[in-house]
Amino acid sequence: MKKTQTKSVVLLQHHLKNLRLPTILNECEKVAVRCATDNVDHLGYLLQLSELELIERERRAAERRLKAAKFPTHKTLETFDFKAQPSVNKVLVNELMRGEYIDKRENILLVGNSGTGKTHLAISCGIAACGQGKKVRFYQVTELITHLMEAREDRDLLRLKRQLSKLDL
Repeated sequence: MKKTQTKSVVLLQHHLKNLRLPTILNECEKVAVRCATDNVDHLGYLLQLSELELIERERRAAERRLKAAKFPTHKTLETFDFKAQPSVNKVLVNELMRGEYIDKRENILLVGNSGTGKTHLAISCGIAACGQGKKVRFYQVTELITHLMEAREDRDLLRLKRQLSKLDL
C-alpha cells in the first residue's frame, strides 16, 4: 500500500473492481478533485462518475457489436459518392439509416450491377444499426448460402437458424 493511499481508498478500489465499474475506478480521484474545485456536492460527483461509466460502457458495447457484425471494411454513408451513382435515391438511403425498417421487420434488397455501391450501402446501414444498439451480422450472399449448405450437411441447420434469429439485422 502506498503512503498516499488510505485504507478507504484501497477498499473503494477493491469494491469498484469487484462491482466491475472500471471507469469509476479510473476516474473517481480526478472527478473528485474537479468537483472539489468547482464546489460540486456529493450527488453531483456521483452523477458525473455514473455518466462517465455509462458513456464508456456504451462505447465498449458499440465496439463489440461492430466486431461481432464482421464487416469486411468500415464504410459509412459520408464516404459514399452519390454523384458517381445518380440512380441511388439519397433520400431513401438516409431514411434507411434511421433503421425503422428493422423495428418493422421489413427487408431491404439492394440490386444493381457490380461496382454500384450495394456493399458500401449495406455496410453503412449495418454500422448505423450497430450504433443504434442493434445486433448485426454482415454476410455476402455467397458466404451465407455456403454457411446454410454446410449447416444442412452437418445437420446443424436449426442451430444456425437460431443464431440468425437472434440478430436484428
